[in-house]
Amino acid sequence: MKATKRSIKVLNPNNIKIMWGLALVLIVLLAFSLFRNNDQLITHEEANALYSSNKITKVILDGEYIHLQTEKAQYKIYKDAINKTAFFTKYPIEVNEDNHALFELLSLLILLGAFFVFYRFMKQSRLQQLRQIRAEGKSEEVKGDGPVQALKSSVTFDDVAGIKDVKEELEEIIDFLRSPKKYRDLDIRLPKGVLLVGPPGVGKTLISKAVAGEANVPFFYQSGASFVHIYVGMGAKRVSELFKKAKQMAPSIIFIDEIDAVGKSRGEFRNDEREATLNQLLTEMDGFEESSGVIVIGATNKIEMLDEALLRAGRFDRRIHISLPDLEDRAKTLELYLAHKPNDVDIAQVARMTVGFNSAALDTLTNEAAIYAMRNNRDQVETSDFEAVKEKVLVGKRKILSFTEEERKIQAVYQGAKAAVATWLDVEFDKIGIVNTRLISAEHEIVSKSQLLARIKVYLAGSIATRVRYNEQFSNAATDIAQAKALVSKVVYEYAMSDNFIVTGKQEEELLRDCVSEVTTLVKTLDGALTEISEYLLEHENISAETCREVLRKIF
Repeated sequence: MKATKRSIKVLNPNNIKIMWGLALVLIVLLAFSLFRNNDQLITHEEANALYSSNKITKVILDGEYIHLQTEKAQYKIYKDAINKTAFFTKYPIEVNEDNHALFELLSLLILLGAFFVFYRFMKQSRLQQLRQIRAEGKSEEVKGDGPVQALKSSVTFDDVAGIKDVKEELEEIIDFLRSPKKYRDLDIRLPKGVLLVGPPGVGKTLISKAVAGEANVPFFYQSGASFVHIYVGMGAKRVSELFKKAKQMAPSIIFIDEIDAVGKSRGEFRNDEREATLNQLLTEMDGFEESSGVIVIGATNKIEMLDEALLRAGRFDRRIHISLPDLEDRAKTLELYLAHKPNDVDIAQVARMTVGFNSAALDTLTNEAAIYAMRNNRDQVETSDFEAVKEKVLVGKRKILSFTEEERKIQAVYQGAKAAVATWLDVEFDKIGIVNTRLISAEHEIVSKSQLLARIKVYLAGSIATRVRYNEQFSNAATDIAQAKALVSKVVYEYAMSDNFIVTGKQEEELLRDCVSEVTTLVKTLDGALTEISEYLLEHENISAETCREVLRKIF
């Protein structure tokens, strides 16, 4: 519809006049061309026949041609194709050289004039289209984006199941937003920015809304993509307006979803608009005080893509990792989603069979189960409904992991071995679960060879434990083995920690074999602890470093 309106506006009265003038010039040029060359071209024999029958009334010499006129028609023939002496002797001759030159000049002028008129027409049309596009762009910008509006969130933590650890980390921020004065009085500074990191569908946006709802403060929602405009500078202007409004309504929360869309690392693939927007975001975050009452919450599932300047201290210096829900979290989430649905569901059974489902997938599963029950003319949802639609949800959610009972046992041994070895070798980790491993990244400039080798051994522990326990190898080890190989390569080549300065692939292989041998011995030594940790994982799906230490102290 917009394209049609635009083309109609281009055809204003001035453009119509130009088009008519251009058409007239072309018609005149075509007429000149037709009238100039309307004589019939004849052969030597035909010219001689006219000569012999005395039908010729006039002979005109015009450039390279001789025109022969009769009472009924006009002909032309190339002048060297006939006996000019005979024709010129018998008939009066007219020479048309000047008219020919004049005609050629006139034709050239008309042609140049036509091209000039056409060029002016195209130029004016193009300029008018550009003005139209710019005017519409500004109009759409005002209408589409409009002034920055604050939202009032009605979501609280009661609406978000599970994520106990995340709630605890956000409690002090909520308290600060509720009572900023007591923090200012004690000169306590809170982080300007909080980054929620986790896979899609785990509820990052819902959590930020819950924070705003709990604190009862204005909530400014923006997606990272909304800052990236066609015109350079518009994204930066929008960032500036957003922060200005948030400060005016402080205490408040700015939530930027998918912040990696605007906060990607600045590298060789330059985008001036995105870089200008990112620079403005960095400037705004530097420009307000920690006690201003404005908290910026960002959400991403690609933290590795974010620019280092965005992650440095003083900006998004607090990061909260949100994992896929474990057994307990899934049970609470299902309980929440079934609260208003008549049901007779064994929530524990459904939670156990949905390993790897995120909150969004559980919501979809619950809704599909209710639809299935309705189609079967039942007035309440049952456990069998979840079993019936589980595969349908899995097809639509290809990234979801879903284990059979036997696979859960194998995975529990695999992850349990990593937890036991990490605890024994003092490799720090937050939690290790059936579907995730959260080793704590070393934030030291200097790392010892022993620390690197310990980390390699943790990556190898799972595959070695399942091979010892089941006398078989499994595909779930692929990622960890790749990480172990990459770290061994760094130890040998990048850090030059091998016995010789001149290294070869053989030394890399030897180092990996030594690690495998040591981990095999360690896994056999820790067999009792591994059994207990695996059983704990089967029941709870997650185990902390402290729980692992308690198991090892009890056995050893």
